[in-house]
Amino acid sequence: MILTEKSLELFLDYARDAGNWSGTPLVGGNVGGTAQDRGNLTQLKRAGLLTTFRSSDGERWIEFSDKGRELAAKHGITLY
Repeated sequence: MILTEKSLELFLDYARDAGNWSGTPLVGGNVGGTAQDRGNLTQLKRAGLLTTFRSSDGERWIEFSDKGRELAAKHGITLY
């Protein structure tokens, strides 16, 4: 799947922000949260780059897949 420029930009923003959240960034925390971002986030999920989960307090968080960590690494970002 080919990512749109905006989806790639959002992915890289979340990847850069991951270090602020122990590797699992909050959706809409420091990055994202708009209606447009939700569509781009869906594209990132469909591309197999990440998944999201809801914590017990109702917040949504991102987990990067191996494929997502590889893409981040290609852009100089190390995800753990």
